[in-house]
Amino acid sequence: MKAFSFAALASAALVIPATVLANTGDMPTAQSTAVSSDRLEISDASSSTSGFLETEPIYGDDAQTQPTEKSTAPEKGPPLPFHVIEGYGGGAITPMAYLVNPPLGDNVLGLPAAAYSYVNLGQKDLQAFTFTENLFGRVEIGFGADRLDLGTLPNDIQKATGVDVHASDVWLYNVNARGLILPENSFGWQWLPAVTVGAHFKYNDGIRSINDRLGGALSSLGYRNQDGVDFTLTASKTFAKVFGRPLIVSVGGRESEGAQLGFLGFADHYNATFEGNVNYLPTDWLLIAYEYRGKTDPYGQIPGLVEKENDWHALDVSWLVNSHVDVTAGIGYFGVLANARADSAFWLQLKYEF
Repeated sequence: MKAFSFAALASAALVIPATVLANTGDMPTAQSTAVSSDRLEISDASSSTSGFLETEPIYGDDAQTQPTEKSTAPEKGPPLPFHVIEGYGGGAITPMAYLVNPPLGDNVLGLPAAAYSYVNLGQKDLQAFTFTENLFGRVEIGFGADRLDLGTLPNDIQKATGVDVHASDVWLYNVNARGLILPENSFGWQWLPAVTVGAHFKYNDGIRSINDRLGGALSSLGYRNQDGVDFTLTASKTFAKVFGRPLIVSVGGRESEGAQLGFLGFADHYNATFEGNVNYLPTDWLLIAYEYRGKTDPYGQIPGLVEKENDWHALDVSWLVNSHVDVTAGIGYFGVLANARADSAFWLQLKYEF
């Protein structure tokens, strides 16, 4: 079954020329909206200007080009969003419609952003090396290299089958392209969210070899490929004054063939899932968030080795050190990951925007 809806949107959005994107009908000009919905400048107007942001809260169409008292040049906003472990803008496990580190002023290219994440998954752990680049304020290109340490899974497989899979980890490589098809507050409608579509190309280095050594055992469960493509559609809206501070809400859908995000490979059919996050900034330098990522079961199960997938829940706390650096810590309830539970997951991410 083809992922028609999200795939068609993603393909259309990502081939629109930049000149068209910068001059979209009734939308304000590119000078005022270049990154209207992917740059957030956040400040507590009631407090002294002791933080790295010294302007009134700015959202929507004026978010990037707001001058400061010291200079009329646009200033870089806070380093939000941070990196999803797969290498694009959002929380730790779910996307936002806002793009990472868009260009300032009339620049075509934004500066890159890079992050390292470590995730403890109980009997397993994950390391993620992620990178993003922004084009025209409307396109985000991202890359993620994720190493999953399989923990006790190889030993459990050998005990159950007598087969040594000769593997202690798998690598999941992600190449991501996201397009901002609707800036926040477009057409002068202050209630309108930002909307982004994305295509996420994934390649698993390791799972095919494991399946071969098991004589095709994963194939009998539904495994078909070592690569696949996810399609996402995400809407985000910032409410500037919730108890006097910004609240950011994102909701979206995903179509994927991946088992456990692709760490166990890919099936030959797509499943649609819901995902979203809620983020609150009680101060200029602190963000707290809740994330939800729905999961499905593209494979059958082998008790004790490949168990039923569970939805993912996460709580994040992010320290916005300055306009270039954020440090994020979190805890997660991820249910079963292959053979073992990951209900007390925790992680740390360091991200730098150049």
